[in-house]
Amino acid sequence: MSLPLYCESPNRASTHLLPKSTKDSPPLSPTRPTNQSSQILRRTTIVLFFLAIQVVLFLHVRPIKLFSHREPSACKSGLVYVYDLPPQFNIDLIKACDSLFPWASFCPSFSNSGFGPASSSDPEFSALVPSPVLQSWFSTNQFSLELIFHQRMLNHQCRTLNPSQASAFYVPFYAGLAVGRNLWSPNSTASDRDKDCSLLLQWLKKQEPFQKSHGWDHFIAFGRITWDFRRSSDPDWGSSFLYMPEMKNVTRLSVERSPWDEMDVAVPYPTSFHPKSLADIQQWQNFVLNHKRSTIFGFAGAPRAEFKNDFRGLLLDECIKAGNKCRSVDCTSGKCEKSGARTMELFLDSEFCLQPRGDSFTRRSMFDCMLAGSMPVLFWKRSAYLQYKWFLPTHGKELDWSVFIDRRDLRGGNVSISAVLEEIGKEKAREMRERVVEMIPKLIYSAEAHGDDIKDAFDVALQGVFQRFKEHRWRLQLGISS
Repeated sequence: MSLPLYCESPNRASTHLLPKSTKDSPPLSPTRPTNQSSQILRRTTIVLFFLAIQVVLFLHVRPIKLFSHREPSACKSGLVYVYDLPPQFNIDLIKACDSLFPWASFCPSFSNSGFGPASSSDPEFSALVPSPVLQSWFSTNQFSLELIFHQRMLNHQCRTLNPSQASAFYVPFYAGLAVGRNLWSPNSTASDRDKDCSLLLQWLKKQEPFQKSHGWDHFIAFGRITWDFRRSSDPDWGSSFLYMPEMKNVTRLSVERSPWDEMDVAVPYPTSFHPKSLADIQQWQNFVLNHKRSTIFGFAGAPRAEFKNDFRGLLLDECIKAGNKCRSVDCTSGKCEKSGARTMELFLDSEFCLQPRGDSFTRRSMFDCMLAGSMPVLFWKRSAYLQYKWFLPTHGKELDWSVFIDRRDLRGGNVSISAVLEEIGKEKAREMRERVVEMIPKLIYSAEAHGDDIKDAFDVALQGVFQRFKEHRWRLQLGISS
């Protein structure tokens, strides 16, 4: 065998890769390599052989990624396993959208993966927001968190299909929908409100990962407040889901938490803004930061005459007394829910927005307000400061982005909302607005992940879950009881 580059042929000149022949050396054979060329051949063969082995090992022994788009650096906190639950615990509830609530169909709210109908079909709303970001706006129901969270988890880059690789386990049970459909039925019993929850736990406790950890590395997302799952006796409101033994160690992400239960974590209510790109977020931030506002404060709500000493009625009186410094939007009969344009226009036009407690201590309206670049005025610390610790600056930083007026001082006539807000001054108000606008990404649920550049509410929640489980494992290793 001849190697053209390494040996001479009678019909071609030397390549100069080997020494030329001399009078003192025998002529080179055209068909037989010299000793030096033989050594090169052997070395080349050995190198090629080892390269071939490396290729085989790479193709057949390397770990297989379950999701090709996952970058190793993006999953340093761990992988999450999403349980494939029997359909009765999620999919079947979606199919029953017409019968979940007695007063209206929930089917439109489930469209677009839980975002609801696109706002582009609403002429009033379309006239309010910049056209390039209109595609990111929807009419999102405040109870849609379970669907939104589930959808993001199914497409998450750190999701694994192998439970043995997971450091966190997500249970996609739509508990808010399951319990909610029995909350207003006059014939529903405590057993009815507990049925789906009990069946879910019967299924879950048979799963090997749950048996190993007793639920410490499991989490669930609720679209309703924690109090809807804390019935202590049969005649009371809601389900007893959180008092069932299997839920003791499970982390619950809910739009409102109990301050006395460390397994509860409060996450933002879904707003109607679900950006599809970083550009959408940045354009919206610039829009609300520099938007001209004509009133000092605004209030969106409805008085509740049936309640003694109705606080919302007191706020409306304060607004009337303030004259053109305040605007209000009447939300009676669900007017504000039917069209988000009414409240969005108010918040875009107001420097501050009044945020009393709702049916419970929290309101979705606070997040709508901040999304519009308006600063919330709070009257109960449990409305925000003791709730959303993963998402809102606390520990002395509360007044960087909000105003607190004790409700008792307002009831007693000791303070005036208008006077308190005017004392803040334009320069301080501008600093507060910049802080609120900076916080917007952490308060919204994007249509998709934006990588490490910007973390949305979903990203912050999942990172917090991973950190919580990591700390628990660390305590177990040190023998520290939880």
